[in-house]
Amino acid sequence: MGSPGVELGFAEEAAAWRLGREQFPCKVGGRPAWLGEAGLPGPAELRCGVCGQPCAFLLQLYAPLLDRPDAFHRSLFLFGCRRPSCYRLAGPAPGCLKVLRNQLPRKNDTYSYDPPPEEPPVEPPLPCGNLQLKCGAKLCRVCGCLAPKRCSKCHSAHYCSQDHQIKDWKAGHKVSCSQPDALNSVIPDHNFLFPEYEIVREPEEIDALNINETEQEDLDKNKAASTDETFDSVDENFLEAMAKHETQDDKIFQKFKERISLDPEQIIRYCRDGEGPLWISGENIPQETDIPDCLCGAKRIFEFQVMPQLLNHLKVDSIEESIDWGTLAIYTCAKSCNMSSHYVEEFIWKQDISSSV
Repeated sequence: MGSPGVELGFAEEAAAWRLGREQFPCKVGGRPAWLGEAGLPGPAELRCGVCGQPCAFLLQLYAPLLDRPDAFHRSLFLFGCRRPSCYRLAGPAPGCLKVLRNQLPRKNDTYSYDPPPEEPPVEPPLPCGNLQLKCGAKLCRVCGCLAPKRCSKCHSAHYCSQDHQIKDWKAGHKVSCSQPDALNSVIPDHNFLFPEYEIVREPEEIDALNINETEQEDLDKNKAASTDETFDSVDENFLEAMAKHETQDDKIFQKFKERISLDPEQIIRYCRDGEGPLWISGENIPQETDIPDCLCGAKRIFEFQVMPQLLNHLKVDSIEESIDWGTLAIYTCAKSCNMSSHYVEEFIWKQDISSSV
């Protein structure tokens, strides 16, 4: 049996109801549509390991395992810091990025046994409806994560941290605190969440790719020859090593460009335990030993990668420093272990664009 094919993900505008929890969405930005209600990550688990500030929800993928009854529903959640300076390091996720996995059997206490409805609800839910789970757990008004803190005055607004309580106070809770109706119907823009989109997935059509490897080899040979002629006075061993490195790096980058050329808007490449990541550079590619095993003892395998195109949708461009990556490769437990229905942290490898390309 061959390896599974690659599924591409694209960001598209969607009606708010399609991104609700009961639809098991794949989505970018906004607040997380939590899958299971048990074992939600606490504020300490979703703080940036570099600056200590709360991370923002980046995206989630619905990725069920059809041959696993305990993973009939399964989602992966990616969070990232809002501070660009925290993204400077490459390699193992430097603390500014976190990925969590959660899964449920088909029969559970939260969702219907039947598939979700295809039609929108008669009455759209209020914004505050997203801030309390069926089990009664409260979610932060700013980020939508577990909120152990609450306003000491109205006792109705809940927060994950003092940082977000201050944000909400400045954004309007100072006024709405004494107005319950306003509190329940309007949530201000705190300038913290990323723009929200649905992720639409479709198979990659690799038959349409036209990669001229012979032409690329000729270009590589010409580049190496040119390098030798220009710098013939420099140590030959150094030149040979430099040319070899540049050729390999250019070849990987060229493969990256050609592979995505037919679908340049792709933001996700999904292929659990099949084709590995499409690297953007020859530098900083992890070895098998660089990927830590799961806490259950099983190896982690590649599941999906986040492409640099997503950054355009996040609106993070800045005149100064911006959030940036070449690609993010996410590795998850090969057994997709069920850790008492809790949210399990998985592994991210961040690769930046090489300075030589």
